[in-house]
Amino acid sequence: MKVTTKDVEYIAQLSRLTIPEGEMEKFTEQFNQILNYADILQKLDTAGIEPTPYVLPISNAFREDVALPGVTQEEALKNAPAVHNGGFKVPRVIE
Repeated sequence: MKVTTKDVEYIAQLSRLTIPEGEMEKFTEQFNQILNYADILQKLDTAGIEPTPYVLPISNAFREDVALPGVTQEEALKNAPAVHNGGFKVPRVIE
């Protein structure tokens, strides 16, 4: 299947993109190159290959979830420029 400039215009419209007229041929060619590459990949024999979410092998990606002590309220507010009722005092936001 070959992508035409009319197809690219339609895709751009759906994507809400404006493609300058001078670049329409370039985008059409690039779409066709992508589809040609996908056709090459479709022809590969992948029988016996396990699907994987990662391209490279990965190990030790997760650490054990261990609760660690946090900072106290006093420590968190120690360097605050202003404190009010045990929290940070910030300037009032006026719309």
